[in-house]
Amino acid sequence: MTEGDSPTVARRRVRLALREAREAAGFTQLEVAEEMEWSLSKVIRIENGDVSIAPNDLRPLLAYLGIRDKVRTADLIESAKVARTRQRQAWYQTPEYREHLTDPLRKLIEYEAEATAIHLYSVFHVPGLLQIPEYSAALIETWNEELLPDQIRFRLAARKLRRDAALARNGSLRLTALLDESVFRRPLSGPALLSAQLRELVRVSETGQLGVRMIRFDSDVTISYNANFDILFLGADGDLSSAVMYREAGLSDEIIEDPTISKVNASVPPPPGPVARHYDRYQKLWNAADNEDDTIAFIQKRIRELG
Repeated sequence: MTEGDSPTVARRRVRLALREAREAAGFTQLEVAEEMEWSLSKVIRIENGDVSIAPNDLRPLLAYLGIRDKVRTADLIESAKVARTRQRQAWYQTPEYREHLTDPLRKLIEYEAEATAIHLYSVFHVPGLLQIPEYSAALIETWNEELLPDQIRFRLAARKLRRDAALARNGSLRLTALLDESVFRRPLSGPALLSAQLRELVRVSETGQLGVRMIRFDSDVTISYNANFDILFLGADGDLSSAVMYREAGLSDEIIEDPTISKVNASVPPPPGPVARHYDRYQKLWNAADNEDDTIAFIQKRIRELG
């Protein structure tokens, strides 16, 4: 375990190790539940990161899963202890936010608080983490017939709190945004609102925390089929073992993680997981896009055009 790990990072380390050991041993979640005399839901919640596992539960589970190395066992036990450290209840875990935010979104917020780097990709709109409140409201109210008033209110409040928390971490959190040209041209609710949002992008980029690049319409590159995704690194930027991805698709959203170890009996290394593939796409598109200076110059030109 890395000294100074947060409960979020420690819990993720334990649950990934348990899931991968179970899969390597060929056990189902139901078989683990029956062996440990637990409910199936308990196993699922532990592996999903919804709850932390007690060290006294972890010891016999590790033995059953075949993890008997003393150093490895001690590391995971210590991580389990850290994961159960009592913290002040986070705002996104209060009853009203738990009711109106999706489970993947609440996990995303937890990961954002621990991330060292977040890479944002969007084809249609400024990513949520960089939106001013008025821009967020215009977006979400476009689909207000699909959401209850309280859902809209709490999701807008959550988006502002996420943005404020991220921008307050200049120096410990690096942001990049890779955006299609349409993001800078779509006048959501009129030119004045888009202009205000673009001015904020310029302001944040000037702090040194955010790098923005644009994929031009006439760029000789194929954009990703996914309209938007966020890739977060909880360790060093680029260390895919610490990466998670948040992706929205229509009316659903999800947190995706790649396995961090190979299958025990695999004759060849497994293919890259979805997070690694998306990050590879991101890097290729980032290198093909306009650089930061040219992108900011384009944004400033758009601001002048919008009046």
